[in-house]
Amino acid sequence: MSESTALPIPKRLSPLLGLLPFVKPYWLRWIWTFIALAVAAGTTLTLPVAFRYLIDSGFSSGHSEHLNRYFILLFGLSIILAVATALRFYFVSWLGERVTADIRSAIYSHILRMSPQFFEITKTGEVLSRLTTDTTLIQTVVGTSLSMGLRNLFMLIGGIAMLIVTSPKLAGYILVTLVFVIAPILLFGRKVRRLSKDSQDRVADSSAVAGEVLNAMPTVQSYTQEDRESVRFDLSVENAFQTALSRIRARSMLTVVVIVLIFGAISFVLWLGAQAVLSNQMTGGQLSQFIIYAVVTAGAIGAITEVWGDLQRAAGATERLMELLHIQSPVVETQQPKKLPAYGEGIEFENVNFSYPSRPDTLSLKNFSLKIRHGEHVALVGPSGAGKTTLFQLLFRFYDPQSGVVRFNGVDLRDLTFKDAREPFSVVLQETVIFAGSVLDNIRYGNTNATLEEVKQAAKMAAASEFIEALPQGYDTFLGERGVRLSGGQRQRISIARAILSNPPILLLDEATSALDAESERQVQQALDNAAHNRTTLVIAHRLATVQAADRIVVMEAGEIVAEGTHAQLLVESPLYARLAKLQFTD
Repeated sequence: MSESTALPIPKRLSPLLGLLPFVKPYWLRWIWTFIALAVAAGTTLTLPVAFRYLIDSGFSSGHSEHLNRYFILLFGLSIILAVATALRFYFVSWLGERVTADIRSAIYSHILRMSPQFFEITKTGEVLSRLTTDTTLIQTVVGTSLSMGLRNLFMLIGGIAMLIVTSPKLAGYILVTLVFVIAPILLFGRKVRRLSKDSQDRVADSSAVAGEVLNAMPTVQSYTQEDRESVRFDLSVENAFQTALSRIRARSMLTVVVIVLIFGAISFVLWLGAQAVLSNQMTGGQLSQFIIYAVVTAGAIGAITEVWGDLQRAAGATERLMELLHIQSPVVETQQPKKLPAYGEGIEFENVNFSYPSRPDTLSLKNFSLKIRHGEHVALVGPSGAGKTTLFQLLFRFYDPQSGVVRFNGVDLRDLTFKDAREPFSVVLQETVIFAGSVLDNIRYGNTNATLEEVKQAAKMAAASEFIEALPQGYDTFLGERGVRLSGGQRQRISIARAILSNPPILLLDEATSALDAESERQVQQALDNAAHNRTTLVIAHRLATVQAADRIVVMEAGEIVAEGTHAQLLVESPLYARLAKLQFTD
């Protein structure tokens, strides 16, 4: 994403604060998690004290009743530790899964409401990578790392406190060495975070490459570009691997430095403790207690180091996800919508100037003005790039014009909610869209409450019922991703049936019969004529049959209207139309 990648990388874990809105609703479970965590940590910190008294009062005194009492105490503590640890694991795992699911839903819902302009500059593979890879990192942190980090922070603080209680002198030596341990954590942690974000970006790049190619497999294979695409993906994966390797090296170096410093310090301090026992300055039980607390403290520091690395990676993932969630669509829904009149003047374009964001210097429409009355059948013709499809994009408010107004029934589309602005229209595009579901699901997409009989009637009107009933499971036949089990003409007729079923007041047809053979075209054209009865129809067409059925033909070139009239009039009055008719409207 061009906007997001330019943002500076924060030096701390502040991006994780973006998770707070997703964490807050489950505050009660967080409380139970902290209680379970505190009990588990407190129990663990109590165990060394039990071992101390076991050694000093049990083994040393030789009284079996003391020995039995302390062993029972140890067993009781182990039960408390087991239950508290299990509860902590359950609560944090639940929270990790729940928060991750909420984030994915929020981002997906947000993306669904972005205008097509967003997808002009963003690869869908990158979005999918953020929805999967990045959210998985957050799941790991919320469901595991955060809990482990807090637990080990408690252990670290409690361990240090108990070390001081057990032997202030030896504890002083250990605290001095902590300064040398924390410094490399902070130094390497910053580098790990930067490398983590780079690594996630490279994974997203790989996903984008794979998504693009997998959606174009027939083209790739027909041009025998499998080897080239394989090499391109390999390079992308290798780039991601090398970036990840840099992150792994940094974390490995951090681990080596911390472990050497921690255990070097502990070994030195324990040697001092052994000398104190030999000189009767402390008991064997006290030294054992001190050793266990030293190990617990060292383990806590090591675990915090690991968690710090996970938090760095999660901060990078959160930053990327929040960027995605906070990107605003350039087409914004009004907060004070007007009511759409049931009747009015139909569609009106008034002095519209528009250029696509990816081509800001090229006007697709120039001072374009056109009125289409209710019930009128208007055909748009013109060479490729004349701006015909752009009119459909503006009617659906996928984009807003840079200047001018698009009205429906006298109301500016910008003054309506998206639902009100789009509900009167139904469209059949040249590039048909079939979802990975059944025939019934795909046709019902135009009206989810339609009965089976209504679906069959729409299919019949679209000349699709015959081939649908010949499918293995009829209307329940699974069509595969993007309708790969159907021919181009069959997919187009499914799309037409979907539009007919939605029963809109305005029908938009973008070369809707372009993929049909002559016989199917004749049948579908008759169906479209029936569907267009008492309905406004705006058609982008290259076929003579479609144009002849129109009440009015609008000839466009370079974003402007160059002629209007009937077929017979334009053949005489418009040289461009006459040339198009000769090239495209006849065989």
